[in-house]
Amino acid sequence: MQDGTSTDQDMNDQDLTMDPAAAAAIMAEASDRARRRLQPNLPAFYAVRGAIWILGYGLIWLAVRGQHPFHGPNAGGYAALVLITAVAVGLTAGQVQAETGLRGLSVLRRWAYILSALAGFGAIFALEGALDRAGASPSVVGIFEASAPILVLGLLCLVRFSAERDWVAAGLGLWMVLVAAVGGYAGPATVWAVGALAVGLAFLLAAVVQSRAGRA
Repeated sequence: MQDGTSTDQDMNDQDLTMDPAAAAAIMAEASDRARRRLQPNLPAFYAVRGAIWILGYGLIWLAVRGQHPFHGPNAGGYAALVLITAVAVGLTAGQVQAETGLRGLSVLRRWAYILSALAGFGAIFALEGALDRAGASPSVVGIFEASAPILVLGLLCLVRFSAERDWVAAGLGLWMVLVAAVGGYAGPATVWAVGALAVGLAFLLAAVVQSRAGRA
């Protein structure tokens, strides 16, 4: 005859014994829950970037439209362009950190993104200075300074696709490269309006696409 102590011990042993398949399922569920909790809010990310882009490029367009002859943005316009660049780099760095984590190769990958963005945008300002020093007209410089940031950002989106297979980023990247290539034909003033609408609205559309994908 077995006493109550033996029965309780058998029940505890059964509780401590778990089917490996059940344990794997629990671990997978916990991993999925943690990944969803740490995943960046991509719809908000794209929406904020789109709003900032429309506002920044739109303000510069308002400052330069109607200039005859064209002489480019004033100091406030240049400050807006620098602010757009800084915010774009900051948002990209924050997004990559949220996606990659804080250790190991994740740190290397994050810094690769950040340094690539800084190098690209820094080269823009250096080339702009070289064009001005070489005697390029204000119209040429204006088209360059409006189109070059779009080109760099588009290439960064394509790099993101190569690393993450993010089709939304790929679409954005290809679109921005196209806008950078042909937007300048609108002229040194109107190119800013083209950039504001074509790129800003593309980011807002990406926010909608990501939001619907998240619900699905």
